[in-house]
Amino acid sequence: MSAIDEVLEANEIYARSHELRALTPRPQRKLAILTCMDTRLSIRTMGLKTGDAHIIRNAGGIVTDDSLRSLVISHYLLGTEEFMIINHTDCGLMHTTEQDLRTSIQNRTGTAAVAPAFFYAFQNIEENVRHQLQKLRTHPWIPKQVSVRGFVYDVVTGRLREIKD
Repeated sequence: MSAIDEVLEANEIYARSHELRALTPRPQRKLAILTCMDTRLSIRTMGLKTGDAHIIRNAGGIVTDDSLRSLVISHYLLGTEEFMIINHTDCGLMHTTEQDLRTSIQNRTGTAAVAPAFFYAFQNIEENVRHQLQKLRTHPWIPKQVSVRGFVYDVVTGRLREIKD
């Protein structure tokens, strides 16, 4: 059985009770988190439960056009007042460069592609968090009253460490 078939089977069991039915699209804690898609990051690592926050994930926890779109919607339509950017130690994007990744994929597929234009590889995690914070804090649609803070999650210790500007 494939992983997708297993998910469908588990969903059938869940749907019998559907205990999350009462949740609204508005996060209880008025919090939106942009983080990496890494499997070691979870709402459990932050003491959150389902419904507490919007969780926006992509490779590297990068402020891209799409994640920015989601954060703007999260604030203006769904009432979030705080944004967290969370990167993590041992991120796969720290172990490559833009060009190496692009070359590797092109060699494996035998073709070049226009999109994605960037993979956003980086070498210094603190610098990357600061760069993502800067992109949000200077965007004209992110109000100054929205708290925007950045963190690094240590996958070995399980601790979040705040990155100051």
